[in-house]
Amino acid sequence: MLLVFILAGALWALGAVLGAPRRLWLSMIGFLWAGVVLLHLVLPQTAPLRLATGGSAAPWLLLGGFAAVVLLYRAGLRRVRARAVAGEAPKEQSSRAFSDAELERYARHIILREVGGPGQRALKGASVLVIGAGGLGSPVMSYLAAAGVGTIGVIDDDEVDLSNLQRQVIHRDADIGTPKVHSAAAAVRALNPHVQMRPYARRLTDDIAADLFAEYDMILDGTDNFATRHLVNRTAVATGKPLISGALAQWEGQLSVFDPANGAPCYACIFPDIPAAGLAPSCAEAGVMGPLPGVIGAMMAGEAIKVITGAGTPLRGTLLIYDALYADARRIQIKRRADCAVCGTKEAT
Repeated sequence: MLLVFILAGALWALGAVLGAPRRLWLSMIGFLWAGVVLLHLVLPQTAPLRLATGGSAAPWLLLGGFAAVVLLYRAGLRRVRARAVAGEAPKEQSSRAFSDAELERYARHIILREVGGPGQRALKGASVLVIGAGGLGSPVMSYLAAAGVGTIGVIDDDEVDLSNLQRQVIHRDADIGTPKVHSAAAAVRALNPHVQMRPYARRLTDDIAADLFAEYDMILDGTDNFATRHLVNRTAVATGKPLISGALAQWEGQLSVFDPANGAPCYACIFPDIPAAGLAPSCAEAGVMGPLPGVIGAMMAGEAIKVITGAGTPLRGTLLIYDALYADARRIQIKRRADCAVCGTKEAT
């Protein structure tokens, strides 16, 4: 028997040295095993060659059966892994298959029961439009990119200013004077090269909003003025897109998921009017605590991930208010208004 094992080892070593395909040298070892078994079946029991190879076919048959079980087990593992990665997706979704680098990058997501492989594939196939590349847009884009959202669009007409760097952490000192969308896009690509960034260096207006929103699955609004927020809300309702909106003021922030298509109120249900000038000062006028946009922006990104993956309970019908000065959070239940001018189901009388 030792002679046979020496020959098998020699074939293994020869295949490795020559760089032959594994299947080829495994086949050669298989032929050697089959030849030994055949010898035991056709030669008489006293034949020297049969005696030199163990004297019986039983050990070789057991060895072959064990090898077959191992090979079948490994083949089964490969098939299970392929199904887990590709999810047996149809051909049109084959682009959502993960590379080894992506599997390692998103491993902490994939092992979450509420996300798993299907949720991570949903993130990779999702497209999110971020309105504003400032205090809220910075953490939103960073965390969505890190989470593996496949396509992120960002629209903003502003440039990076020195006063932004106290809270808009996606930008750097060297970016001062650069359009914010380009600075943000460069930072996101450096963080995750698997994400497609689409920067729009212009102001969001009525004439482009509907066509732009139609290209995305979800809208995240981090703007700092009421006129733009109402424009974003009207367009999101008209195009049937869920809107995750956040706002900041000094030490306090708030956010909610406005989604009338799923029974939740829209932004105008809660804030129907644009405040008069001076009643709602901007961050430049009233100030804002630096880490506060990071807290609210991270929550917005978390809500987006939940909506995309179907995990947990998103903030539909709930306004979350966070007070950083006193480390306090409050939840207010909000309802859709039938007479809302944007999403109402009946005309106001």
